[in-house]
Amino acid sequence: MKHSRARNVIERCFGLLKRRWAILRSPSHYPIKIQGRMITACSLLHNFIRMYMAVDPEENARLAFDELPIGEDLPEVLAYIETVESSQIWTQWRDDLAREIYDEWRGRRA
Repeated sequence: MKHSRARNVIERCFGLLKRRWAILRSPSHYPIKIQGRMITACSLLHNFIRMYMAVDPEENARLAFDELPIGEDLPEVLAYIETVESSQIWTQWRDDLAREIYDEWRGRRA
């Protein structure tokens, strides 16, 4: 369940980036290293726009019906992620979550 919720958040983030940046909407023929850099650049530009533009046109854009996640509360879904920064706290949280999921899975198999 936790993994599924995290995946939904990531998919919504990529959906937002694809809506804003046309280069991310179609299959890319660039090498993997370049593709990773393109995603990072688009993410950084998105965060820059969100931080410094008085009005972000994407902020008020409506989600298409097929973009709405199923089975989740909409107010939580529509909450915006302001910035994404790496930190030891988040790294530890991620590692703890992965360990918890693995231990739970392993406990079921025993």
